[in-house]
Amino acid sequence: MWFVYESLETGTEKSAADRWRARSSGPSCSGCARWSLARLRGPEWRSNLSALPGTQVYADRVRVCAESWPTGYVAHHYTRHLGDLCGGQIIRDKAERTWGFEKKGDEELSNPAAFKRGYRELLDAVDADDLEKQRIVAECKRAFALNTGVFRALGEEFPLSA
Repeated sequence: MWFVYESLETGTEKSAADRWRARSSGPSCSGCARWSLARLRGPEWRSNLSALPGTQVYADRVRVCAESWPTGYVAHHYTRHLGDLCGGQIIRDKAERTWGFEKKGDEELSNPAAFKRGYRELLDAVDADDLEKQRIVAECKRAFALNTGVFRALGEEFPLSA
């Protein structure tokens, strides 16, 4: 997911999506990914990391939205940030138990429930008519489908053994 996170946070400094990112400040997905990758793969993790084809498709879609369709970008931002916040807490706890990582909790986010409430308020305030809201929902579904494709590809690339 590093490549998807990176596409959410880079290359869009001059786009309207940047205004959304500034208003929705919270934990950095790419920052969390960098921390995780450094712990799992060592300090040189970036030198031998490459995107699976499905990951590249996903990251490219996020970039297109960030550059040309701000509310489409919001759909991807929402999918990654709130999805990763909720699922990430479960995964973090499992990783701490499985690999013996030090229990650190949410270092970048002291109150996840408050963050989620505030984030939802921002979503409710997005300036969009009914047609645009339907397009946003469709893009959220697309983001979920792209995410599912990434995890399927990861399962094929790294099958679990008994």
